[in-house]
Amino acid sequence: MFKKILVPTDFSSASDAAFRYAREIAARFGASVHLLHVIEEPMVAGALGTEVFLPDAQIHEQLRVDAERQIEERLPAPLRARLKGTTEIALGPTASTIVNVAEDCGADLIVLGSHGRTGMAHLLLGSVAETVVRKAPCPVLTVRTAEPQKA
Repeated sequence: MFKKILVPTDFSSASDAAFRYAREIAARFGASVHLLHVIEEPMVAGALGTEVFLPDAQIHEQLRVDAERQIEERLPAPLRARLKGTTEIALGPTASTIVNVAEDCGADLIVLGSHGRTGMAHLLLGSVAETVVRKAPCPVLTVRTAEPQKA
């Protein structure tokens, strides 16, 4: 039923939980896993509360190096071989990049971690998972992890 599973990761506990689900599904269906990390353009607050994009090659390179290290930690060579795994680091807006990669790689399923934000946090930060679910070219399984309780 599933041949290629796309797993976007931001290296959070929610993404790690989604990756665990994806590995189980891949094992059951003999599917391959494509692990994706999206690097967004770094932003800083500008005058009057506006955001300013900083397309800096040095920043991008450091973000890419950090992402490559974290992807390798999550998908080392033996696991990569067993899952027929591939990886990708892309630059762009997170939700639309995930949707575009899903289309380009022919994903049959996207397994995506969700932080489960509600209220003001959801309004301010938006929801990548929500946008991907609405625009994806294939089914999306969202895996929500509970946010840590504040003491």
